[in-house]
Amino acid sequence: MNPRRVICAAILCLAVVVFAAGQTLFPANNARSVNPDVQLKLTFNAPPVIGKSGRVSVYDATNDRLVDTLDLSIPPGPTERAAGAALSAPYLATPYNYERSVIPTNANTKPGTPSAGAEPPPANYQLTIIGGFTDGFHFYPIVVDGNTATIQLHHNLLEYGKTYYVLISPGVLSVAGFNGITDKQSWRFTTKSKRPRPDTDRVIVSADGKGDFNTVQAAIDFVPDHATKRITIVVRKGVYQEIVYFRNKENVTFLGEDRDGTRVRYANNEVFNPHPVNIRTNERPGTFPSRRAAFAADNANDIHIVNMTLETTAPGQAEGLLITGRRNILQHVRVIGFGDALQVNGPAYIVDSVIEGSGDTILGRGPAFFDHCTLKSRSVFMWIRNTASNHGNVFKDCTFVGTSEPTTLARSPKNGASTYPYAEAVLLNATLSGIRPEGWDAADEGGKVHFWEYNSRNPDGSPVDASKRSPLSRQLDKDKDAKLISDYSNPAFVLDGWVPQLEKISH
Repeated sequence: MNPRRVICAAILCLAVVVFAAGQTLFPANNARSVNPDVQLKLTFNAPPVIGKSGRVSVYDATNDRLVDTLDLSIPPGPTERAAGAALSAPYLATPYNYERSVIPTNANTKPGTPSAGAEPPPANYQLTIIGGFTDGFHFYPIVVDGNTATIQLHHNLLEYGKTYYVLISPGVLSVAGFNGITDKQSWRFTTKSKRPRPDTDRVIVSADGKGDFNTVQAAIDFVPDHATKRITIVVRKGVYQEIVYFRNKENVTFLGEDRDGTRVRYANNEVFNPHPVNIRTNERPGTFPSRRAAFAADNANDIHIVNMTLETTAPGQAEGLLITGRRNILQHVRVIGFGDALQVNGPAYIVDSVIEGSGDTILGRGPAFFDHCTLKSRSVFMWIRNTASNHGNVFKDCTFVGTSEPTTLARSPKNGASTYPYAEAVLLNATLSGIRPEGWDAADEGGKVHFWEYNSRNPDGSPVDASKRSPLSRQLDKDKDAKLISDYSNPAFVLDGWVPQLEKISH
């Protein structure tokens, strides 16, 4: 037989095998200078199906030590709300117990939960540590988007200056031609020798591995707590499939490359990651917030989120962004969620942004000043629950769009046995469409609720007919209420004297 024909036949056979399997590895086999926070990706010629058994394992190539393992027989997290259980005295003692009737029981998310690694994870659900806090988050070990399967290892287990190899059991992914990775030479990579300089004031996140980090979470983990010098995290265009959670950070700017092209998203909600049991959430600085948001910042001050999209893709109670702290800015961002799409607790300035949700789209305790924003909601736009000590939500030159049947601007702050009689929502020069003639769902709170409007207009510029507005709301008069209108048009008046300073961006 002609040797050249044999060689060509062998090459053809190899090509057929590669085409049948069809996978592209990221990072590529034998890649170097890989960021330790890398999300492993396999891209096929067809959409893979995630199996219900098998393991993804990562080993240290120098000594074959098991570094991390994902067991596909363990479900990612709850899919139904657990039955309620009696809450302990510390929770019930707080005056802020408005969610006591809906908190599910989940003993799987408790203080001290490990971040897996080589240790066997709990049997109930997948868990990983995010943001260094000791409570675990449920997560999806593998996410399929089109033809690509993204593998999320447990956080902070890979190190700088190490070589690793990956093994995948045959049942982990089902797709024509793929039967797992069982040879330790088939998928190896070496991480970068060292992390960015600790005194740097700018780091880059890029999903393709060409920056300092692959994930937004790793970048914010790099930032020291209570930093006194501003640090900018530049986030390149790409889809970042991750839960982002941090606390005790200050003077940080998240600067996206493109608002629509830079997207942080995750299928998270209150059922998948419920409130910690017996821990007060959201209401007070430093308390652990609910885990249900795609992007959450707790006890975080002077945070600027600029030019990017934050999104949860799971229905239910699920914020795209939950932020608690002081002097925080959202600038040219898009927040997409469902119930409680945006939750703001503490002075915040939101400008030139789009907020989209399905109902109670804006939740929080204020104060929050919205400037030239667009709000879209299928149901009631907001549920504001501030006390007498601070203002609530003020909207200047904003557009409200009811995206389903006509809806209301805000509903009464009553929630079970708890009330916020001083709740405040003020609209100045708003453009309204898809709003019920009553406008507001207001209850009698002794005249302390401020549901106010001034100069609301229809999309064609004509005045809104306010003749059927709720009698507990108020239309401000240009002359009689001139001082009120002037005061509420000033962010510093609403935000406890703080004057926001915006970032310079191009878009």
